[in-house]
Amino acid sequence: MKPKLILGIIAIVAFTSMLMINFGNSISTYTDFETASEMKAAHVPGVWDSSKDHGFSRETMQFSFYMTDDAGETKKVVYPRPKPNNFEEADRLVVIGEMRNDVFYASEMLMKCPSKYNNADPSEYVKASES
Repeated sequence: MKPKLILGIIAIVAFTSMLMINFGNSISTYTDFETASEMKAAHVPGVWDSSKDHGFSRETMQFSFYMTDDAGETKKVVYPRPKPNNFEEADRLVVIGEMRNDVFYASEMLMKCPSKYNNADPSEYVKASES
């Protein structure tokens, strides 16, 4: 084999390996707070605990609240932006970030709001489409 061909194959294998390693590190699965403390980045689904303090701090420019994960553990969540508009209406939250010193620092937050179609009567759709 020619040396250029061997070098090319090695370069392609090395590049592909680096891509796979980086892709594997960037994938974050849904988890709970306990497991998230061992990870660099995690998606933690849960519900807002409205019985505890929450609010936006103008000094730190962060919104903080308490969230209970699917395992039943409640932790403080710090989000570096103002409170999202539909925060109170959300059925579920997914915070994306990392645990530090028993506090979850979210870089992103997703709100799972209830659908207006969940409790609707299916016959209403038939009536609307007939007219």
